[in-house]
Amino acid sequence: MRHRHLNHKDYTLAAIDDVIGRGKAKDWAALRRGLLRNPQLGKKILRVCRPRVQDPYAQRYFFWKFYVQKKFA
Repeated sequence: MRHRHLNHKDYTLAAIDDVIGRGKAKDWAALRRGLLRNPQLGKKILRVCRPRVQDPYAQRYFFWKFYVQKKFA
């Protein structure tokens, strides 16, 4: 899937939001690989997820917040 905000190698906050919110499994795998290469990306992921986890239907954001906190905190 082409993500509207991912037109370069870095993950911006908007790109992370787009990948989590609209991405498929391969997009999530690419985000995970980016996180494994650069653990500092976890801070950006948490920043994107924190405001959204209040919504009970935003389970994708809850998953990513939980994953980053458990693996990289």
